[in-house]
Amino acid sequence: MKSELNRRQALSLTLGGLSLPSWAQSTRYPNKPIRLIVPTPPGGGADAFARVVGQRMSEILGQPVVIENRPGVAGNLAAEQVMRMPPDGYSLFVGAIATLAISPVLYESLAFNPIKDFTHITQGVVLSNLLVAHPSVPANSVKELIALAKAKPGTINFSSSGNATAGHLAGELFGAMTETNIVHVPYKGGGPALADLVAGHVQISFASPPSALPLVKAGKLKVLGVTTDKRQLSMPDVPTIDEAGVPGYFANNWYCFVGPAGMPKDIVALLNREFRNAMLDPKVMSTLSGQGMVPEPSSPEQLTKFISQEIEKWGKIVRARNIKPD
Repeated sequence: MKSELNRRQALSLTLGGLSLPSWAQSTRYPNKPIRLIVPTPPGGGADAFARVVGQRMSEILGQPVVIENRPGVAGNLAAEQVMRMPPDGYSLFVGAIATLAISPVLYESLAFNPIKDFTHITQGVVLSNLLVAHPSVPANSVKELIALAKAKPGTINFSSSGNATAGHLAGELFGAMTETNIVHVPYKGGGPALADLVAGHVQISFASPPSALPLVKAGKLKVLGVTTDKRQLSMPDVPTIDEAGVPGYFANNWYCFVGPAGMPKDIVALLNREFRNAMLDPKVMSTLSGQGMVPEPSSPEQLTKFISQEIEKWGKIVRARNIKPD
């Protein structure tokens, strides 16, 4: 009789919805495909990162991870869409420096708050930009480039894939820290920016390794430094800009994983663990490293702190250099 009563009580609690619904949800999660939304077109760095990690996540979770590309306005449109999606763990977002750190200080009226309107899951990868120059530029080191820029103010132009992009901000930080007048020339994409650099129409660029390295290897460009705070494993002979003459300089490009605000903590913990396992898989690490990406998974709390610090850092540069949106 007592055992029957206990059984009925347990059943009543379950049917009454008091059996920790968050726990119940996580034991079934995931039971359908997960959407991983990328705020850039196919073929870019964020897209490549998402597809490599997403494929491994599909294998780990036993469910498809479907990549959806939703470019537009520095990723802001996609971020706003993700913010409004159900916080059930089935719609995730590849956050990037342009969307989560630069847009909040660049746009006066932004529809989302990168801290409050998203569930932070984990940091993803850090990417270097390469400081590359046309072979005709009479500077073969960072120090020589600084000396040249100071001797001829306003004559060194740097190209980027667009206004307020990671390459643009890296150049503005370089100019601010070296007290040089280098002139930004924005393009509609990394391809045109490098094409004009190769043609000699601009002198330098802070470009992504996947795009710039083939041109360096072909002798069409020369590399002076990397923008990260550590040398890259794939380019051990290339110094950081910090050690090459600008102490304290680093301008990391990065990607991370977030979801809509209010995701269950147990699902966040599961995703944090499995994203970490996926990114640190030897084959995945090798593929990412070949594209200049260094996995740096973190706790959700560390990601929140990191994004806050990036907003503060780039906010100072945006205001000091009077950078405006297009």
